[in-house]
Amino acid sequence: MTRYRRQTAVPPHPRSGRRVLRGPRRSGLAAALVVLLAVVVLGGLWVVHRDRPPGSSTSIGALPTTPGSYLGVYVDGVPASYAGVTSFAAATEVRPNVVSYYSGWLEQFRRGFAEAAGRHGAVPLVQIDPTNISMTAIASGHYDSYLTAYARAVRGYHRPVIIGFGHEMNAYWYTWGHRHATPAEFVAAWRHIVKVFRAAGARNVTWMWTVNAIDMPGGIPSPKPWWPGRAYVTWVGIDGYYLSPSAEFASVFGPTVAAVRELTGAPILVAETGASPSVGQPGKITSLFAGTRTYGLLGFIWFDVVASGDYRLRAPDAIAAYRRGATTYREARPPDQPTPRR
Repeated sequence: MTRYRRQTAVPPHPRSGRRVLRGPRRSGLAAALVVLLAVVVLGGLWVVHRDRPPGSSTSIGALPTTPGSYLGVYVDGVPASYAGVTSFAAATEVRPNVVSYYSGWLEQFRRGFAEAAGRHGAVPLVQIDPTNISMTAIASGHYDSYLTAYARAVRGYHRPVIIGFGHEMNAYWYTWGHRHATPAEFVAAWRHIVKVFRAAGARNVTWMWTVNAIDMPGGIPSPKPWWPGRAYVTWVGIDGYYLSPSAEFASVFGPTVAAVRELTGAPILVAETGASPSVGQPGKITSLFAGTRTYGLLGFIWFDVVASGDYRLRAPDAIAAYRRGATTYREARPPDQPTPRR
C-alpha cells in the first residue's frame, strides 16, 4: 500500500475361509470385490482431496482458481510470529487460507512462517520488495546466488507458495516503480527471477504480478507497460483501498480489472485492501464481498493494520459484516473446492 513500510524483516485382504469357489461364481465374486475395492479407494481419495487445504494440494504447484476461493489477511508481526493471524481468526471466526508478508531484498524465505501457515490450512504469500536495488542488476544475474538460494528454500517447502516481486510497480512510491525504473527494466528483472526459480526446480510457486489500482488523476497509470507476459505470470494481484465514503468496488477496482483483462485471462486476486471506520467500514466490507463475486475474482486479502488509515477489524459491526460475507462465500462454494475455514 502507499505510504506504508511493511515489516520485512501441507482393504486389507479379506479372509477367504476354507471354502473354494469354482467357475463363473468365483470370477463374478472376484470382479465384484475388485469393483468394490476401487470404489472405496477412489472414494477415499476424493474425500482426502476435498478436505485438504489449498496449501497441501496433491499437485504442489497448483492452487484452486475458482472465483471466491480465498480470504486472506496481512497483520502486524509477520513473518516473525503467526500470533496476529490466529488472533484475527479468533476475532472474526474465519480462518484465512492465504497469509501474506513482505520480504526485503536479500532476506531469505521464512520457512517457519510458511510451515505455521500450512498447519493452519493457509498458503503463504510473499511479496519480495527490491528496495533501492537496480532492476538491471537483477536482470543481468548479479543477484543470482541469492535468488537461487531462495528458490531452493521454497522448493524444499514442498507445498504451494505464492510469490510476487516489486508489487505496485505502476505506482510512483517505490524505488522499483513508475518514475524510478523503466517498465522494460522491471519486466526484464521479473522474467529473470522466474527463470532462476524454474531452473532451481521451484515448481511449487504461483507467480502473482501485483499492480496498484489505476488512479489517473492521482498519477497511477494502467499497468500494461509492466506486463511480463503470460508465460511468466500465474495470477494477477490488484491492490486498492476504500478511501472515501463514496467509494464502491466498481470505482476502486473496476478500471484496473478491465485493464488487466485486456492483457490476460489469468485469475485475479485482490492482494491488498481495506477500509477505515471513517469511510463506513461495514458497508465497504459488504461491497468488497459482493464486488469480488460480481467480477469473478479469486478473493481478497484484508490489510489488517494501521497504515494511512486504521484498517483493522475491531468494531463489532465491521466484524459482523466480515463474518456474514465469509458465510456467504462458504455457502456458495462448489463441493469440491476449498472454503475459508471457520
